[in-house]
Amino acid sequence: MDQTQTITLGGGCFWCTEAVFVRVRGVLDVENGYSNGQTERPSYEQVCSGRTGHNEVVKLIYDPVQISLRQLLGIFFVIHDPTTLNRQGNDSGTQYRSGIYFSTPEQEQTAQTVIAGFTSEKLFDKPIVTEVLALSNYWPAEDYHQDYYENNPNQGYCSFVVAPKVAKLRKHFLELLK
Repeated sequence: MDQTQTITLGGGCFWCTEAVFVRVRGVLDVENGYSNGQTERPSYEQVCSGRTGHNEVVKLIYDPVQISLRQLLGIFFVIHDPTTLNRQGNDSGTQYRSGIYFSTPEQEQTAQTVIAGFTSEKLFDKPIVTEVLALSNYWPAEDYHQDYYENNPNQGYCSFVVAPKVAKLRKHFLELLK
C-alpha cells in the first residue's frame, strides 16, 4: 500500500529548492513546476513575465515514515527567506513568492502550526509572509528545468546561488541527508 504524501513548496527559484530536497532522506521525487496561477499549461517565459500568477515550485513526494512534514518545512524555512514578499535574493516577482501549497487539511494545519511556532519564537527579524494555500492549477516545468543543478553544476547561477543553499542544507541538516 502506497503511504507517500505530496507537498508543494515555493521558495524562490525552483532550481535552488530542487537541489536541496533531492538530497533529503525520505524525499522520493522532486519535480519543478508552476502552481497557483490562472494560466493553463504556462511556459517558463510566461511565468517569468509575472502575468500568469503562477509560482515557481517544487512538488515533493515523500515518505512520512522516513521524514515528517514538520522536518521538511524546517528545511524549507532555513534555505529561503520567508520574510521577503515576492523576492528571493536577486530574483523578484510574484513567481518567486514564498508558499506552501497543501494537498490535505492536515498539511495545512501543520504548516500553520510551524509558522505560528517560528513567529512566537521570533526566529526571523521580520514577519513571515509565506502563503499557505491549497495546491491549484499545477503544471510541471519543462524538461530542461528538471534536475537542473545536477546537470549544470558549473553554470554561474548554480555556482553562486544554488550551491550555497545546498551547503546550508549540509551544515544544518546533516542527519537528514540521503
